[in-house]
Amino acid sequence: MASLRSPSSPSDGYKRFSDDFANTSINNYGSNVTNTRAGTDGAGEAGSLDMGSRSSLHTGLQMSEDEHWEMNYHEAAIYLEEGLNNEKFDSHPSSPEELPAYLRVHNPWYHGLDLLASLVLILLAFTEDPAVPAFELPVWAHGTIELLALTIIGVELHLKLKWIGWSTILKHKRTMIKGITLLIMVLEAVVVVCRQSSHFRVTRALRPIFLVDTRHCGGVRRFIRQILQSLPPILDMLGLLMFFVATYSLLGFYLFSEHIDNGHFKTISDSFVSMFVLLTTANFPDVMMPSYAKSKWYAVFFILYIITVLYVLMNLMLAVVYETFTRIEREKCRALLLHRRVAARRAFRLLVSRRAPRAVRLRHFAGLIRHYAPHYSGLDVYLMFKQLNQSGSGGLSRAEFANVYEVFALRWAPQSGRAPWYSASALEPLGRAAAAAVRWPYFEYLIYALIIGNGVSLVLRVCEAAGDLQDSARLLCASWDTWLFLTLFLVEACLRMMASGLAAYLESGWNVFDLSVTLLALMGAVLLSIAPKLFIVVIFRPLRLMRLYKLKKRYRDVFGTLVLLSPLMSSAGCVMLVMYYFFAIVGMELFAGYDLKNCCVNTTVEDFYKYSENSSTALGYYYLNNFENILTSGVSLFELTVVNNWFILMNAYATVAGQFSRLYFMVFYLFTMVVLTIVVASVLEAFRFRIQYKRSTTKRDEEKLLHEEVHTNWEEAQRLGVSGDLADELRPFLPPGVDVTFIGSRPRTKEVLQRRMYQADILKWLSEEDESEDLPPSTTVTSSEDPLAPPLIQQPDGDNHQIRPGYQL
Repeated sequence: MASLRSPSSPSDGYKRFSDDFANTSINNYGSNVTNTRAGTDGAGEAGSLDMGSRSSLHTGLQMSEDEHWEMNYHEAAIYLEEGLNNEKFDSHPSSPEELPAYLRVHNPWYHGLDLLASLVLILLAFTEDPAVPAFELPVWAHGTIELLALTIIGVELHLKLKWIGWSTILKHKRTMIKGITLLIMVLEAVVVVCRQSSHFRVTRALRPIFLVDTRHCGGVRRFIRQILQSLPPILDMLGLLMFFVATYSLLGFYLFSEHIDNGHFKTISDSFVSMFVLLTTANFPDVMMPSYAKSKWYAVFFILYIITVLYVLMNLMLAVVYETFTRIEREKCRALLLHRRVAARRAFRLLVSRRAPRAVRLRHFAGLIRHYAPHYSGLDVYLMFKQLNQSGSGGLSRAEFANVYEVFALRWAPQSGRAPWYSASALEPLGRAAAAAVRWPYFEYLIYALIIGNGVSLVLRVCEAAGDLQDSARLLCASWDTWLFLTLFLVEACLRMMASGLAAYLESGWNVFDLSVTLLALMGAVLLSIAPKLFIVVIFRPLRLMRLYKLKKRYRDVFGTLVLLSPLMSSAGCVMLVMYYFFAIVGMELFAGYDLKNCCVNTTVEDFYKYSENSSTALGYYYLNNFENILTSGVSLFELTVVNNWFILMNAYATVAGQFSRLYFMVFYLFTMVVLTIVVASVLEAFRFRIQYKRSTTKRDEEKLLHEEVHTNWEEAQRLGVSGDLADELRPFLPPGVDVTFIGSRPRTKEVLQRRMYQADILKWLSEEDESEDLPPSTTVTSSEDPLAPPLIQQPDGDNHQIRPGYQL
């Protein structure tokens, strides 16, 4: 988030920063070299400002050059933030009055408040009729809470309107949908509070719109966008699929409608429903057996249908979706890269000076970081600048500054810091001994032997006879062998921590897993000794065996894919929850008033809903699958997702609520099929991406990708213009006369790996984007006598020194 601090400017707040090209060639990229202000109306000093793109000052307003630069830094930080969050630039603040509203909405505290209000709205479903009994609230209470949450969301829309304006908001589909939904919900909430009773409020299902629109759910929005972009091929395949379902339904009606004992094909609609359910195989072979009993040849009809729709068309749809998803993923990478590049260029124009119109100096780069990421230290700022300045010219060209997002992820440490953490400390003897033990060639074999021994002990304990469950659980997870192996595993963890240090130890995912499982198993053993009936803790001890899967490369690829997929899977999980919430609300509004006990007399599902006060049959518990509140609705929807016997619930509600209720269940199945198909496609794409990455990248290449080196010294820092507070911060790390090397490490994320995999494509994208700009080469030469000019490289040819500018775009 861009910093909220302001320069000591007048009370009318921040001023709009604009590119002033009135009297300047576009080659100067915002430099106002030839633009001077006439008159001395209080802003006459602006004509001498060492600025590139300047703020549009009000008449009579006096501001110092430093205050102008501070505002430029601030807007440049806003541009970079918009590029990072993939926000459109049409919502960029364009006047002094708009900026305060923009900054309030983009405040992290307001983001948290917006998220809290959205979550409260969703959780109100637990308290509203039909409510979960433990959370039920009176109408006035949940109505008031709803209005308060909607007010908070409404304030955000009001602030957006203040800086975006109606013309832009009307073009922004997501904001328009959110605004219309907010208006409807406010009116409904007011009606509920006034009437003191709820009514048919299916619009409650739209509440997740507010959650999805929060800043924290950007990944969820991207996943929903991918679903929408993948819909055209999915709809094409669904059309083909439904054609075959309808065709076979028609044929099935004419073949089997006269079979008295086969009630699945009595009418055209019954036939279609039966074939639609057969698409999920939930009613197979039940739907076939009555006709199969009359003639074995009727099996051909059902076999051909399942082969056609399930094994051919469904898999073909997955292939089409996978191809589309892969293309969308590549296009998403391209669009984000180019969007950030545009953001960097807009920020660049605000950071160059008239004296050095082609380069960003360290002083201005530090000012940018002060607003963009105030938590960075002066050393971080200096090292990021050095890493970007590959030309060594002392200033960042436009091409170098375009890579600014890549250095933000780097975490720097002196190369001397790579020495053992215990060097020159009292723990050095212990650290050296632990390091020697861990480096012992047979150490890993010993650990795997202990894990196998733990597994053998588990198997023996499971096979050992025990008097009851409590004794069995105690033998399995709280016996002497349990304490022995857990102690040895703790010793192993301590040795590794002593050898590498706690921070380095926790960088390994496997180390975190081993330590967590060991501590959980230890806690489980203690709890089981205290509470013998706490059987859930028996799961912890066997988890340590998962370390054995690391031995095989295939499993390592699987676990690595899971790590890469974790952000996408969390977004997919949120989308599934949003979909469940939507259908749960709709289901409660439609079906909450129906009792399924003994509901289906003389139907094919009668046995599943038989109920008596004394007992129910083994099949008679299906009445529990209902929509009486949000929790039971969620369980019922999950059972529908699994599709095993889902038609039993559908047929029950078709009996008590009408045949059109089948549409609800069939539409839900189609929605889940679409989302799950895209999830499967994303898993396949991630696995293929990882395999290709592993095949094309060596360990050395990956080290180069994830680490950067910067060599510097105090004298170089002074040449770059380090002074003031920045010099004070750098002095302890850069002793005079000593060259120091710093190592920058970036996390191993999919975005980082994509830059390696799409390297050729990225160069092509950037080349195409540069060609589309069609910028003529610049010929400006700056005097080397100017202290802020780029360094001039001299050619040693006697007294005739030719000079060329140090910065080239």
